[in-house]
Amino acid sequence: MKRIDYSFREVFAPKLFQTFQSYNAKRFSQDALAGIIVGIVAIPLAIAFGISSGVGPTEGLVTAIIAGLIISFFGGSKVQIGGPTGAFIVIIYGIIQQYGLAGLTIATIMAGLILILMGLAHLGSVIKFVPYPVIVGFTAGIALTIFSTQMNDFFGLGLTDVPANFVDKWIFYAQHFHINWWACGIGLFSLLICIFMPKITKRIPGSLAAILFATLAVAALKAWAPAEWGVASLQTISDLYALPQGIPAPHLPEMNLADGESFFTLVQKLFPSAFTIAMLGAIESLLSAMVADGVIGDKHNSNTELIAQGVANVVVPFFGGIPATGAIARTMTNINNGGRTPVAGIIHAIVLLVVLLFLGKYVGMIPMSCLAAVLIMVSYSMSGWKTIKGLIKHPNRDLWVLLITFFLTVIFDLTVAIEVGILLALVLFLMRTSEETQI
Repeated sequence: MKRIDYSFREVFAPKLFQTFQSYNAKRFSQDALAGIIVGIVAIPLAIAFGISSGVGPTEGLVTAIIAGLIISFFGGSKVQIGGPTGAFIVIIYGIIQQYGLAGLTIATIMAGLILILMGLAHLGSVIKFVPYPVIVGFTAGIALTIFSTQMNDFFGLGLTDVPANFVDKWIFYAQHFHINWWACGIGLFSLLICIFMPKITKRIPGSLAAILFATLAVAALKAWAPAEWGVASLQTISDLYALPQGIPAPHLPEMNLADGESFFTLVQKLFPSAFTIAMLGAIESLLSAMVADGVIGDKHNSNTELIAQGVANVVVPFFGGIPATGAIARTMTNINNGGRTPVAGIIHAIVLLVVLLFLGKYVGMIPMSCLAAVLIMVSYSMSGWKTIKGLIKHPNRDLWVLLITFFLTVIFDLTVAIEVGILLALVLFLMRTSEETQI
């Protein structure tokens, strides 16, 4: 019988230190190129995820830099790229509305500690048993929710205090709907670039091309268009947010506790949200690592990966950042451009740091409707509509599980969906085990 090693070295074995044993200049040049490219790809996504989460562009970039660096340095996958992802937008936005930035900070640190404990308890391999329909249901629900959050900026509605709940949000949109044709035009222009750029060339990401062309177009319009054209109504990042000025000093936001509420009471209230963040981070990062393994022919250490994700989420909130995890789109970009070691991920973080330090004023010129178009494309990519279409053609138990998790995510919230989804995963596992077992 094979002896299982439960030593700390087995649980925590970062891939970075293993790769140095046979590292050379050729490998570094390939990793450097991949890191630069994936860093460029990550710029618009980090900014868009930060803004849509209810914080700002600086927080999105800071998260991508610090979390990306920690996950690559300590992670259990050679090619995983970490940072903010679309999956967290919904839960972050809800926490901020209910508990403020202080609540988000506490929840993120708690989620990081949960991830570390999961890794130390050898629970990394358990995540892979979550049924695929449950994961697709989560992801499709998150995709639809992200899509709904972009209508305000895409059409230039200029609304504030938009409800977080999906149904209330669309009722609010219907009551206040009007179109800013400049914003909508730039949004459509950006959306078309995102759609057709991959058909022209795969070397330039559609999101990056959309941001470059849309920003140049808006800058030209604001400089030369007559005032009566109303171009001034077209909002850019700098109109709504303070521009990035560098990495903030470590700090904790002020705690505004309600009368008679203790810190421990707040922690108890935030635990379900923290657990949701931890489960989302674990599922997304390990799925990304498994997909990457199949492409590069390697095997990641799932427990090490969870610990690295946990450390990143404990550290990032002290710099004003938001929850982070492994990002499958950026990880695949890394692989497709030659990245094969964690050095590529570290270089990707350095590229983002350069952008934050020296290109902040140009970040502020990006139109909000363009970012909305980028996130609409992200939600489309996340939706998994082909899988859902296939299950609808051949309805079975998996379709009902997918629909339950989908509607719970959209109509209620992600916390409820995660809890019920885990319960469904357990029930499905027991049912399949009983069906395949004979005495």
